Amino acid sequence: MIDSAEILKAKLLVVDDLEANVLLLEGMLGAAGYTNVSSTRDPRAVTELHRANRYDLILLDLQMPSMDGFQVMESLKEVEKDGYLPVLVITAQPAQKLRALKAGAKDFVSKPFDLAEVLTRVRNMLEVRLFATALARTVAELEASRELVRAKNVELRKLFDQVVTERKVSERLALHAPPGSIAERLQERPDVKADSFGEVTMLVADVVGFAGLAPTVGPERLAKVLDEVFADFDRLASGHGLRKVKTLGNAWMASAGVPEPAADHAARAALLSLEMLGAMERYNERTTSTLQVRIGIATGPVVAGVIGRARYVYDVWGDAANSASRMEAYGVAGRVQLSESTRQQLGEPFLLEERGTIEVDGQGEMRTWFLLGRGGAAG
Repeated sequence: MIDSAEILKAKLLVVDDLEANVLLLEGMLGAAGYTNVSSTRDPRAVTELHRANRYDLILLDLQMPSMDGFQVMESLKEVEKDGYLPVLVITAQPAQKLRALKAGAKDFVSKPFDLAEVLTRVRNMLEVRLFATALARTVAELEASRELVRAKNVELRKLFDQVVTERKVSERLALHAPPGSIAERLQERPDVKADSFGEVTMLVADVVGFAGLAPTVGPERLAKVLDEVFADFDRLASGHGLRKVKTLGNAWMASAGVPEPAADHAARAALLSLEMLGAMERYNERTTSTLQVRIGIATGPVVAGVIGRARYVYDVWGDAANSASRMEAYGVAGRVQLSESTRQQLGEPFLLEERGTIEVDGQGEMRTWFLLGRGGAAG
């Protein structure tokens, strides 16, 4: 594991032609404790700055007048000979996200900025980057044969490729035809792209401990672990009438009440979350693993719509999706955390434990609950 203090000392470069965006990102990162943040409004200077400073992460705007972000990434490949670009792109255009990933970016942040999303994605990328750097340094220090060093480098490169592939696969997993009702409407009226839902429940889960497997298992095994775990989640979600929205790395999101309304959306999500905990326990027993799942659930309004033309992405965004992400991020491994809005919507007896009020970035104080079980029996 990478020490938090080391992450906060990582070298970051903010690239945006708008001074307001630069100041906003610098303020976010500085307030979070990052101590080595630089910036430039000139995209033409990025390659030489990176050659001189070797940044751990570059936050790169895609839309700039003198040189766009895609051109900057092509230029950076002259410096990063191994093909790994430590780039987190910034864009307000959903269609450019997949293009940026194909161009070499490792992740993206959407405009307008969401504080929790920015800080989470920055930290995740830095953990991967610094972990890789630490591995490379260890290999370099080994007083072993040239052949052993070469073998370690090959293994490390495969691990990098797998991490990159998983991020791209997570995006491609969402590139299916939209739900049947939406697909039919698109055939009749191509201009129909989004719907508002006043009351739905969103569930976000994160597989905890997955990153710790990287040093001990090969890339193929890492992919199989996620595939097996998420396949269980997909099956359980289908059984409770939830729709998987997307996966991103080792995170998984589903919705209840979208696109087909359901009066018991909160109860469906709650029951699914309890079965997901059980599925993870069974997986650990079967494989002698120690993985855990951290789950957040929130209820509220969302907008769901189709992004793209030739290939569709059916995505969900809004208050409930944002709150569910925060319930997961501020939750506890092996437990389910609910927002107050979800607790009020549960239509059948569930055993709950009040966690209390917690301070959540971007949303202030939120009253939260732990879900322990159903029908008065925990577990």
